[in-house]
Amino acid sequence: MNPANVVRFRLHAQRISATTHTRPSEVVAWLGALQAQDYLGALWGVGLRLAGARESDIEAALAEGSIVRTWPLRGTLHFVAAADARWMIDLLGPRVVARAAGRLRALDIDDATLSRARRALERSLAGGTRLTRAAAYDVLERAKVSVAGQRGIHILWRLAHECFICFGPRQGKQQTFSLFEEWLPGAKRMPRDEALGELAHRYFCGHGPATVADFAWWSGLSVSDARHAVHLAKERLVEDTGDGVRHWSSGAASPSPAPRARGYLLPAFDEFVVAYADRSAAIERAHMVRVNAGGGILNPTIVVDGRIVGTWRRRLARRAVVFLPAPFAALAKAKTRAVEDALRRYAEFLGVDVSAHAWP
Repeated sequence: MNPANVVRFRLHAQRISATTHTRPSEVVAWLGALQAQDYLGALWGVGLRLAGARESDIEAALAEGSIVRTWPLRGTLHFVAAADARWMIDLLGPRVVARAAGRLRALDIDDATLSRARRALERSLAGGTRLTRAAAYDVLERAKVSVAGQRGIHILWRLAHECFICFGPRQGKQQTFSLFEEWLPGAKRMPRDEALGELAHRYFCGHGPATVADFAWWSGLSVSDARHAVHLAKERLVEDTGDGVRHWSSGAASPSPAPRARGYLLPAFDEFVVAYADRSAAIERAHMVRVNAGGGILNPTIVVDGRIVGTWRRRLARRAVVFLPAPFAALAKAKTRAVEDALRRYAEFLGVDVSAHAWP
């Protein structure tokens, strides 16, 4: 299980190098969750794992409610399959909320505040109504619940962690909030051990080979709970200790080596980068500073043959995308062609042309 094999298997497991999925909800369910605080980037994160997908396909899945954007892992926004939202939040939310207790106290958000907010939002959202964040803040202010400073988003965040509200379909370019029970009536509940085992199975099938430390980082579970989860799922997983480090995966057949260089443009916070505590298999440590923009921000990355070789930005012009690559070093012609192939695929996803791109 050397680094070259680790990244080759991960690209395959993550359905980046090849996919059998045909619907956005299948991609998200396979991964368990897909980080999504960068909304537009996350749309591409789903799309690059589907054959021939367009951005509008992912937006349609969100609009119909087959996938949902909420805070299931680490207190951070993710896409999850609608059926999985409740059991994931039930399992992982309490630890996140407990860790945020000091911040909520500092903002003077107590049980009485949350109770007033809950009553006010329930009255306004009942019956399928959706509210933008600004409209939700107006409702809270009228109920004498201040949203000053960071109070508003922390109140909404806290209520989402009890499966009271979640994001609904977008209104133009604005996110909306809905009552969880109305928008996701089919969301399942699970006993704790069943949920732990299912989460471990999803993670290692969709991200493996990976370690328990990787899983604990991604899920936000304590290391002891992560170990217990792996124990519960181990009959459905395969263990590999060939390099002296215990990795777990689905045990799927080895992906065939690509006959030529393969390139991918990954969005900010993509699961191929963010889902592992140890990212050294995919990137030299000296280059992580270029990927990590500070404040927990992970830049979009250029990947060739499983290695992160640079970062990139885009600028949208009229019906075209301008590609602004920043490789860590000059790329050989074969690798440059691989990145240009990936750029064409990204432009097709957006439904635009490639206006211009220039290599530094």
